[in-house]
Amino acid sequence: MKRIAIFLSGTGTNAERLIKHFAQSDTVEVATVISNTAKAPAIERLKPLGVEVEVWGRNTWKDQTELARYLTEKGVDVIVLAGFLAIIGEPLLKAFPDRIINIHPALLPKHGGKGMWGHHVHEAVLRDGDKESGITIHLVNEQVDGGAILEQHRCPVMPDDTPDTLAARVHQLEYQYFAPAVAHFLTTL
Repeated sequence: MKRIAIFLSGTGTNAERLIKHFAQSDTVEVATVISNTAKAPAIERLKPLGVEVEVWGRNTWKDQTELARYLTEKGVDVIVLAGFLAIIGEPLLKAFPDRIINIHPALLPKHGGKGMWGHHVHEAVLRDGDKESGITIHLVNEQVDGGAILEQHRCPVMPDDTPDTLAARVHQLEYQYFAPAVAHFLTTL
């Protein structure tokens, strides 16, 4: 049985889909769900699923050693970042080398890096006149959005798109492809 930890910071729509995807799995278990903020709307969203979200506050993210130890003790095999807006530091990278997966709402390497999240990404795609956008599912390393790409899925950018309309189309790709990509990655371990 592979055990995953889901990290989140926001609404939790991708976390919800991951949890539902693996709920009946005989091979994958969600060991824990962790937020870096007590204000994440995901905390309420996941309650009906019977999922308790653990909050590891701001001080945790300065060092991450205690969190790495905790996850190792829980037998976590892979960390999945599902709308997680904190930087993963050296202790977690060392404890989980090539076993931290992120989803980014653009086609990396374009529109990635520090500060490129949510509407900032969609605004950049539109500002640059890109003809397509999409999602990138990738491994996490010491460079923000710089890890090996596992999968990319594309959608067109329409002439009348706004950041919100483009975000809606990108979210549909996330909902369709993220959980299966994580499941596939786990089969390679």
